[in-house]
Amino acid sequence: MQRRAAGDVIWLGGPRSARRRLRSFAAPGLGLAAMLLLAACVRLVPESRAPTPGVSVPPPIAATSAVMAGIAAGPDVGALPIAPEDARAALASFIESCPRLLRREDKSGLASAADWRGVCEAAASWPSADALRFFRTRFETARVSDGSAFATGYFEPEIMGSRTRRPGIEVPVYGMPGDLVRGWPAETPPAERTGRAPLGRYDENGNHVPYYERAEIEDGALAGRAPVIAWVADPVEFFFLQIQGSGRLRTPEGDVIRIGYAGQNGRGYTGIGGVMRERGLLGDGPGQYPGSMQGIMAYIRENPAEGRELMRMNKSWVFFRELTGDGPLGALGVPVRSHASVAADPAFVPLGAPVWLDLDRDEADGLWIAQDTGGAIKGANRFDTFWGAGAQARRIAGGMSARGTALVLLPKGTLDRLDAAR
Repeated sequence: MQRRAAGDVIWLGGPRSARRRLRSFAAPGLGLAAMLLLAACVRLVPESRAPTPGVSVPPPIAATSAVMAGIAAGPDVGALPIAPEDARAALASFIESCPRLLRREDKSGLASAADWRGVCEAAASWPSADALRFFRTRFETARVSDGSAFATGYFEPEIMGSRTRRPGIEVPVYGMPGDLVRGWPAETPPAERTGRAPLGRYDENGNHVPYYERAEIEDGALAGRAPVIAWVADPVEFFFLQIQGSGRLRTPEGDVIRIGYAGQNGRGYTGIGGVMRERGLLGDGPGQYPGSMQGIMAYIRENPAEGRELMRMNKSWVFFRELTGDGPLGALGVPVRSHASVAADPAFVPLGAPVWLDLDRDEADGLWIAQDTGGAIKGANRFDTFWGAGAQARRIAGGMSARGTALVLLPKGTLDRLDAAR
């Protein structure tokens, strides 16, 4: 792959497509030097290639939006092998997303509300049976950065729970605590108090301090401080439900309580899978566990003391609220749908936009709608695919780790507008 100077031509090629001559886009108002700096954000050489000895190489500038990462026109939507049923599911989710899409501020720099208004109006009355033609006639594709995508999976877990505490069901599910507030620690200089203040609490001396971390909460720090909306039986299952952000609690009587994300304690998230890899616990070798959710959970259950220590390394704690109505809600405030909804970084994909994924896991190929976000879903072409609830969803999502290419679908004419603005 070769990239020329910004504003010139990008040549892209791959095993599935002939080389195409594509326009490149950069942020409006940037001079040539700035464009070249932004172009340097995209790594186009093998990571193993070392710099020339004795030559100082400045660190790459981290792109904070799709426009900064670089945008190129992709193939025609009609050239994508979109299945008709895939298009129907995507159209239904797109229609649900449109009211929020038209009101949200686009952080990616790709499209404005004016760009989306026409396609949203058309979608509202478009016949579901002809959904494929909707995407082919109304959209064009854009490749953000080099389009190299990485996708994981998430699902809606179901675990045993109860509205009341009872023997064997004694792990509290906390709602938002009243003392979790934003504020500035006393040691923060006034000149640095910009943007949003960090989450925390005020101690007995009136100082704003970090909020209780996972270990403290598990040891009872929130007893009497936060509402308990339910109780669950298995702390390990609940740990993974917190990572998913929503789930179902099934009572011994067979009732279902749906809970969804309400907030977080402000502490940093640590992926314990990464820690286990560093310790040599995950892999294909003797004595190692599979590098999936199922493998991680198996290690924790077979090594309870070490597993508890691992889980406590993730200081983040999620608070919940009870959900009523249809489906778990994503960051857009609309229900996420199995094999139709995907989490993305809104700095690189407008929430509500269609996304095409072509990955080395065929079940994740297809048309998705960006309707959710995630703490670990950061950067260009990073996605988290949603698989619904049940045993199959758990199996697919727990083992999903796929690489390939991604395209963002934008209303036709958007790329010309961006090019003209540049």
